[in-house]
Parts: sequence; C-alpha cells; structure tokens
Amino acid sequence: MKFTIFTTFINFLAVSLNSVSCFPVLEQRDVFVPPVTFPKKSTIWHVGERQHVLWDTTRHPINITNKVGRIFLRKGEFTTPLILANDFDILLGRIGVTVPWVEDGQDYQVVVFGDSGNFSPYFTITGSGVDW
Repeated sequence: MKFTIFTTFINFLAVSLNSVSCFPVLEQRDVFVPPVTFPKKSTIWHVGERQHVLWDTTRHPINITNKVGRIFLRKGEFTTPLILANDFDILLGRIGVTVPWVEDGQDYQVVVFGDSGNFSPYFTITGSGVDW
C-alpha cells in the first residue's frame, strides 16, 4: 500500500515537472527611469520654438520593460495632457519638441515616460503674450 502511494506521488511529480517545461521562459525585464538632463532649472523656452529634451541612457538595463517613449508637459503639480513627443525609442536619449502655446510661467517640467516617468527640473516657458 505504501509503495503504491509513493509510486503514484513520484509519477505525479514527474508529470508535473514535465508539463512545466512546455511553458515559455520569459526574460526578466527591468524598469528604466532615465534622468532628464535638459531642460535644466535655468532654461527658458519660448512658445513656438523647437527645443530638445535630453535624458541619460548610459546606465540602461539590458532588458527594458517598455522601450517606447512619450514626453508630457507638466505645470506645477499636474501633468498636462499635452504630449510633446510620442512613440520614439527610449534609448535615443534625445528628441526634438515644439514648445506649445501655454501661459507664461516658471513652474514647467517635462516628464519622460518609457517604463516610468522621470521629471526634469522646473524651467520657464514664456512668449505666449498671455499673463493669466
């Protein structure tokens, strides 16, 4: 009786281990949060001009969860729905954007999203001609 229960358990274990090997092995992926290097705190952008957003890609992990980038504009404590750039390779480290028409202010940031969002320092946008 003990031999039968033991044999059944061993057979069950062997079948279980065999079936596990038929599932694909997924690579472990890492979240990449590249530090934004431009714009800086002292930067002034003017509405309508072409600027570049820069971020550091030198320490990126080998397997990044999401390599597709998107850049939003943030004002104060709120990320706006303004997408400055979309659908680019996060490992580029640089993308050109057009400064949108927004109210003048010193409390803007860009947010670089791939896996996660990383904010630039606060900087200034001016030239809309509107002082709310």
